[in-house]
Amino acid sequence: MTQPLKYSDAGVDIDAATRATKRIRQLAQQTFNERTLSDIGSFGGMFDAAFPQLKQPVLVASADGVGTKLKIAFLTGIHNTVGRDLVNHCVNDILVQGARPLFFLDYIATGKLLPATVAGIVEGIARGCSENGCVLLGGETAEMPGFYSEGEYDMAGFIVGVVDREKINDGKKIVEGDVLLGLPSIGLHTNGYSFARKLFLETAHYSVDTYIEELHMTIGEALLQPHLSYLPSLSGLLDSGLIKGLAHITGGGLTDNVPRILPEGLSVEIRQGSWPVLPIFDLMRHIGSVSDAEMYRSFNMGVGMVVICGASETEVLTQHFAERDQECFQIGQLVNGDRTVRFT
Repeated sequence: MTQPLKYSDAGVDIDAATRATKRIRQLAQQTFNERTLSDIGSFGGMFDAAFPQLKQPVLVASADGVGTKLKIAFLTGIHNTVGRDLVNHCVNDILVQGARPLFFLDYIATGKLLPATVAGIVEGIARGCSENGCVLLGGETAEMPGFYSEGEYDMAGFIVGVVDREKINDGKKIVEGDVLLGLPSIGLHTNGYSFARKLFLETAHYSVDTYIEELHMTIGEALLQPHLSYLPSLSGLLDSGLIKGLAHITGGGLTDNVPRILPEGLSVEIRQGSWPVLPIFDLMRHIGSVSDAEMYRSFNMGVGMVVICGASETEVLTQHFAERDQECFQIGQLVNGDRTVRFT
């Protein structure tokens, strides 16, 4: 007689999923607030959508991942940082339009569900949510045998925020002569990792454990530097009317992201050398003899967020950032053009 088959014979461990869910619930509950109307484990997450303090509330949503930065997590065995990166990336994306985060959903998929690994990932997500005043409302953890290589996983994040319609930041007020302020990154954030891995691990033949004097840390540590959230630095300015535009510098670098917020008939000139380029970018440029154009389109080059304001407002914004220990550099200006970036 044939032995009865079970789901576990196909590589899916429901008991492991149950253990992971229990830990996820504990982490997510730490982010709950008075608007949270459901618990982890419900079929859908519920959130109170009443906004009496806003005249015309507009929901702003975004979805993203952290790309092949996950490969560095696999190689180092460090899984509790990429979740925070994911949240911060999504927060910055809706922040650009003036929205503050409300709640976050995650999707984690792996070949074999390891509760400790999943708990590490969600630990980072919960930390990112807590730091940004955002509820981890729910998500999905999928075990998919044969679909992912051993020890690997993928994840994505989905965020919903809100902004008053009259406070939406859409770049329409940007004019010639306005100023670009750059808020620094502290690493690659979550973009350019396929190129970075090729340069460090293939071209230079480093490993994630290789210590680099110029970086004062190992390659793995340098590549796992966090993706910053700029919400704490910008929150006091979002309703002030002083900011005309924001650009989150992600895939495509300064070259492709700044034009996304420009009105027709305008371009920007960015002055190279007007902010400190991080040593990791100089190292990659040297390893691969990479051109300036390729570097500025592949990486953030040390600028994580660009703020556009009127020239007369520069001092006020600079003072605001200084009071919050947020570095800020004047990196360029708006000029006539065809929605491009010129480096001078």
